[in-house]
Amino acid sequence: MPYDFSKRHPEVHEETFIAEGAHILGRVILEKGVSIWHNSVLRGDINDIIIGENTNIQDSSVLHVSNEFKVIVGKGVTVGHNATLHACTIGNYCLIGMGAIIMDGSVIGENSMVGAGSLVPPGKSFPKDSLITGSPAKLKRLLTKKEIEHNTHLSRKYLEVWKAYVTTGIPVFTGTRENRLPHK
Repeated sequence: MPYDFSKRHPEVHEETFIAEGAHILGRVILEKGVSIWHNSVLRGDINDIIIGENTNIQDSSVLHVSNEFKVIVGKGVTVGHNATLHACTIGNYCLIGMGAIIMDGSVIGENSMVGAGSLVPPGKSFPKDSLITGSPAKLKRLLTKKEIEHNTHLSRKYLEVWKAYVTTGIPVFTGTRENRLPHK
């Protein structure tokens, strides 16, 4: 559910899916086709969170900002279950694995994949097409064209899934500040 916080208001595109139990707080911008899944928390309380088109933030993920850094997530990104994105930038068409942690000031280049359970320390930057794994995370190799296409496929799949949820009558939230009621 979207919440205002101290004159900071969410901006939610009308074609966006927010599952019951998710919390969107403060200045969080959700572009067209975004899906935020159950029990995820996006806290734009002291800086902005910007989520690009057709990105999915899966169950129990946490996105939070710092005074110095926003969270910027590009378009077509898949953020796996229980991931933490703290004051970082994620390029377009990335896959962030389940339980991954990406810390303040880090930048993940477009078309990259961060392995499940990886820890990206503060201030690390990785180029586009990277396979990033470990704790601390390191560049293992560049992704193949097939792996990059898989990342794009995942974001399209989640777009279809959330649209199916809306038609089933399961309580979800969409829209602008004036439209925060469950679908009927």
